[in-house]
Amino acid sequence: MEWYTYVILPALIFVARILDVSIGTIRIIIVSRGNRVLAPLLGFFEVLIWILAMGEILQNLDNWVCYIAYAGGFAAGNYIGMLLEERLAIGTLVFRIITQKDTTALVSALYKEGYGVTEIDAKGKFSKVNVIYIILKRKKLQQVQSIIQQYNPSAFYTVEDIRNAQYGVFPVNRPSTFRRRILKIKR
Repeated sequence: MEWYTYVILPALIFVARILDVSIGTIRIIIVSRGNRVLAPLLGFFEVLIWILAMGEILQNLDNWVCYIAYAGGFAAGNYIGMLLEERLAIGTLVFRIITQKDTTALVSALYKEGYGVTEIDAKGKFSKVNVIYIILKRKKLQQVQSIIQQYNPSAFYTVEDIRNAQYGVFPVNRPSTFRRRILKIKR
């Protein structure tokens, strides 16, 4: 009985908190993107798991190990939720590049990869600058950063989340290696 009370029950509470906090992190991102179907569904499971964990805490108020498991699960859930959000890379970004350098090669490289690019001549504090805007899926962020690093490593840039974008030029999503193999087999 003590094994259950001081090891298994706290472990279950710890895992439950990781799940509900991770789901909550993803739910908040989904809400900010305006998904009206998935957000309530995630919210349902988030709260259901929380109620189950909290119910066990309330039934075992004299078990301090459950409190530690609850707090530890919350902390771990935040961390895991952030990792999940990073891996899922949900959403659309606006990428703004400001540079004094000639942008011809950079813009060509971005066009070659299928990105829509808007260029604006502007005036900075000390000289004329070029401002480049790109709207991209978050999954493509590292690709654009590496293109910039290759063609203009000293460029200043900012990245911002946007809720929605339409009618833009976006790179065509190539099928995964697995899907390409399946498609070859079907032919």
